[in-house]
Amino acid sequence: MQTDQQARTQRVVLVTGPSGAGRSTAINALEDFGFEAIDNIPLSLIPRLLEGGALSRPVALGVDIRNREFSVLRLLDLYRALGQDQRISVQLLYLDCLPDVLARRYSETRRRHPMSPDESYTAGIAREMSLLNEARNAADILIDTSELSPHDLRARMESLFTDDAGQRLAVSVQSFSYKRGLPQGLDWAFDCRFLDNPYWEPALRSLTGLDPAVQDHVGRDARFAPFVDKLTSLALFVLPACKEEGKAHLAFGLGCTGGQHRSVTVAETLARSLAEHGWQVSCRHRELERRGLAVPAPTREDLGGRQA
Repeated sequence: MQTDQQARTQRVVLVTGPSGAGRSTAINALEDFGFEAIDNIPLSLIPRLLEGGALSRPVALGVDIRNREFSVLRLLDLYRALGQDQRISVQLLYLDCLPDVLARRYSETRRRHPMSPDESYTAGIAREMSLLNEARNAADILIDTSELSPHDLRARMESLFTDDAGQRLAVSVQSFSYKRGLPQGLDWAFDCRFLDNPYWEPALRSLTGLDPAVQDHVGRDARFAPFVDKLTSLALFVLPACKEEGKAHLAFGLGCTGGQHRSVTVAETLARSLAEHGWQVSCRHRELERRGLAVPAPTREDLGGRQA
């Protein structure tokens, strides 16, 4: 039975991404999963749609460059405003795709790109991806569709947004640099700057927390194992309660100075531990993604975690 708080909370998923990445497929899948789906709604109308109180179903709203009045700044302002409303649980879902794959899809369909109707579609793809970069960095959930068929994308969406009870708690673990501020949408943030910094080792400076040598270096700090153990215990304590409360997503952030070594190592270790305890976990590394050093992993299914 829903609590009063659950009954008052309106779940909203904002779906965006570059043209051709699969946004329409994602919107249609969410509609099939029981969401009230509205595509290409003007941004200015979204607050009015939600101001009348919680609807009977969760809402999926497709927004992209074809929307009237669209700009990334307005989208992110709306996302932040909805996130501050205690009556609303909002997620930003970003459908991503490699430029060469988008180009192949446009070549196969022979469609004009909305940002370059009179030019090559490759110019429009580059222009749109540059425009949307801030939305990509702010996303709660990022799905790279480069190697996904429509069927695969639907299956990925199903794993993230449904279960037998019609609700699933997705957990994200993100590393970041404090120099660039906290990522949007974090529920918990933890500082890893007290750990021994591999940056000061010349042989490790150019590597990342995805490299075994860096992980070994950070792991040798006597404070590392107790820190991760306590993080894991805290997460395992709060996750069941959050799921019971009706939350759809919980985000943990791990920060260090550059977002390259310590926070990445801790994030990878925590994500693996939670997956081994059966939680559906995604792990992202904001600074590495910006530099092209990491590809976001949508889920840790390879670790054998069941869907929590």
